[in-house]
Amino acid sequence: MRPAKRTSLVNLIYFSRLNLAADAPSRARQISEITKHAQKKNEFSVITSFLIVEGSFAVQIIEGERMSVNETFQRISADTRHRDLKIVEWREINKRAFVTSFTTGVRSSATEIHFNKAGLLPMLQRGTPKSSTIHNLATTLQQDTMSKQGIDHLFV
Repeated sequence: MRPAKRTSLVNLIYFSRLNLAADAPSRARQISEITKHAQKKNEFSVITSFLIVEGSFAVQIIEGERMSVNETFQRISADTRHRDLKIVEWREINKRAFVTSFTTGVRSSATEIHFNKAGLLPMLQRGTPKSSTIHNLATTLQQDTMSKQGIDHLFV
């Protein structure tokens, strides 16, 4: 039996506590700014990612070449909007699960059912989120968004 072929394509999942404004309008503005900035950086680094914001927690899946993912994570680690950063998973992957440089999924009335079904918040509060739960929620939110835009058939 041959050993598995190594790839430089990796997936990193981390979670952190967010240092963002408490009032909803300011918080939404801050998340929008993070999204715009991250999209540009990720496009330049050929990174795809999905950020989930659940209460005062951030969970992100970052995909790309090993060095680019490492540099991106180092930049995030230095960002004062994050504290108590912890890596949940770091592994090689054969292909990407996400289609855009940066997508944000925030609990809202439109996504409430997906967040409730995932049950991520209690895991975050205990500091024990599971990579499979995070990944499943992110791919579900991505699929839901693409379906609403009528483009889900392009990525099957």
